Amino acid sequence: MNKQNRIKNQKGFTLIEILVVVFIIGLLATIILPKIMGRQEEAQRTKATADIKNIQTALDLFKLDNNFYPSTEQGLEALVKKPETGRIPEKWKEGGYLNKAPKDPWGKPYVYLSPGSHGDYDLISYGADGEAGGEGKNADIESWNL
Repeated sequence: MNKQNRIKNQKGFTLIEILVVVFIIGLLATIILPKIMGRQEEAQRTKATADIKNIQTALDLFKLDNNFYPSTEQGLEALVKKPETGRIPEKWKEGGYLNKAPKDPWGKPYVYLSPGSHGDYDLISYGADGEAGGEGKNADIESWNL
């Protein structure tokens, strides 16, 4: 096959085809991106709620094995590593109940109080501002209000 026939058989995109594709991608981005960007706050709050439920499951498994919840001083770290202070769990599960000490979607540790004022324990994320109270994106996410 000679060089001239190879050039005729090569196929590619024309400049106009490329410009049309770029225009369509730009149009889709202007329509979709604002909707996606506004959802980050909602996604973070949903993740915090799911995290709290997972932590609650781990706490319940800890209690099932040991007949008590970790103390406030032992904290959620007791779900990762066997506590060495306070009431020592005799049947602590080898490997732990969680892989690592959890942080909320805003990078702050969850607040754990045991005993809690709303039951055996309280588990809280203070939301985007990292402070107790607040409204909207700064509202607390609390285990007893899920």
